[in-house]
Amino acid sequence: MKSGLLVASAMLAVSLSAEALVLRTTVEQGEIVGVEHEGAALYKRIPYAEAPVGDLRWKAPVPKKSWEGVYNADEWGARPPQPIDPNQGGAGLPMSEDCLYLSVTTPAASTADRLPVFVMIHGGGFLTGSYSGTQESFVREGIIYVSIEYRLGALGFMCHPELSKESEHGISGNYGILDQITALQWIHDNIASFGGDPDKVTIAGESAGGISVSILCASPLCKGLFRGAICESGSSFWPVAETRGGNTAICTVAGASVAGEDFVKRLGKKNIKQMRKLEASTIVDSTRMEDFWPVVDGYAIIDDQYRLYESGNYNDVNVIMGYNSDEGSLFSWPMPVEAYRARVRSIYGDYADRVMELYPASDPESVRYALGDIFRDGSFAWGTYAWANLQSRTGKGKVYVYYFDQDSENTVLRSPRGGASHVGEMPFIYGYDFGGRSRMKPVEHHMERIMSSYWINFTKTGNPNADILPFWSEYKEGESTVMVMRNGFFLDKIPDQVRMDFFEEFFRNKRR
Repeated sequence: MKSGLLVASAMLAVSLSAEALVLRTTVEQGEIVGVEHEGAALYKRIPYAEAPVGDLRWKAPVPKKSWEGVYNADEWGARPPQPIDPNQGGAGLPMSEDCLYLSVTTPAASTADRLPVFVMIHGGGFLTGSYSGTQESFVREGIIYVSIEYRLGALGFMCHPELSKESEHGISGNYGILDQITALQWIHDNIASFGGDPDKVTIAGESAGGISVSILCASPLCKGLFRGAICESGSSFWPVAETRGGNTAICTVAGASVAGEDFVKRLGKKNIKQMRKLEASTIVDSTRMEDFWPVVDGYAIIDDQYRLYESGNYNDVNVIMGYNSDEGSLFSWPMPVEAYRARVRSIYGDYADRVMELYPASDPESVRYALGDIFRDGSFAWGTYAWANLQSRTGKGKVYVYYFDQDSENTVLRSPRGGASHVGEMPFIYGYDFGGRSRMKPVEHHMERIMSSYWINFTKTGNPNADILPFWSEYKEGESTVMVMRNGFFLDKIPDQVRMDFFEEFFRNKRR
């Protein structure tokens, strides 16, 4: 008898818990149903745009039309086509061009709750990645977690003269960025149906996701769509040029169109009509890393972002931004010293001797470290530094800068010389397990609780601080206001000032 009462009580508790969740709601397209997940309502596969297939391949996203009946969002959507085994990562999801989905995990008890919203934009070099996954640590703190998918690689970023002629704006490329903007517009218009507040949206991303966040912060198409931004290891403050030049510029549509034409020829096709008939896998298999990237199109990305920030022409929101101490180790390799010198001269020209003085190398292994440090500073550190300086000068939004320097076993790739590699900060914020979580030191578990709290507080209030946390100052150029994260937390000046000064000069000269 007692056993039966316990079972009945447990069933009643589950029922009451489910009733206190927004498991069924109505959005602009119609009625939608989610599933219960870890005490929250999870909508896994919400279409925010029509599938970009057939004639919609290489076109701006088309907002999703209304559906009939009740839409069941109980399964994850496919990942965008990408050059990786579909069973590796992404929860083993298949790949499909029908990929313009987002997920919503909401702890709201009703649609009237007006909870803050955290929107994750995944990384992967604009070539790989998936939106699948949840973030219980944020949701348990009363935050709605949203993750968005967008087109990648050639399917997401190829420019071509024929595509520009088709466009009402006379441009091509940036389809993946337009996907992100369309998703943000959908979130703004519909998140209240999940108990969220459209005026309390924070966007976040790492690597290509961080670059996307930077781009969105300067896009006029995003005005009013978010109030805060978090950029981990990414920015888009390079000068504009016809080629990317060893990751030292962002391309024009005209420059990227040359690469698009070459790509079409490489596939043995004469025009875009023939390209639209190709299997997506054929296009993906022919795409090389960094072949296709966001471009300055005068529409979604209107100009050199450095100049936009100099003139105060951007979405002035509160931001957290930062980078890791050994970011470049994931993108560097040993090579003969002469090959290193030739590579530096091909990219930096008249500045090559100064580069080699700042990043010396005497053997293949030290070449690896030199290349890694150049990549870190030119691709991650300087952009963060420039962004922080410019916004703190011309904006009103609060700027918080971090430098992550924790060498942890729970990371994708550990550098043999120590330091924090690319994505090394993510386990400390989101609790990801890259295979070394059980071997994390006590101080690292403590750091994880604090870093996660910073991100959660910022999402809720626009400020990472709370009474029990190490105080994080707003950034001020030249002052000890950068939060250094190494076996704890302390404020210091930006690291490697001499190298930052060099890249500031180098990129300023490229702008002339």
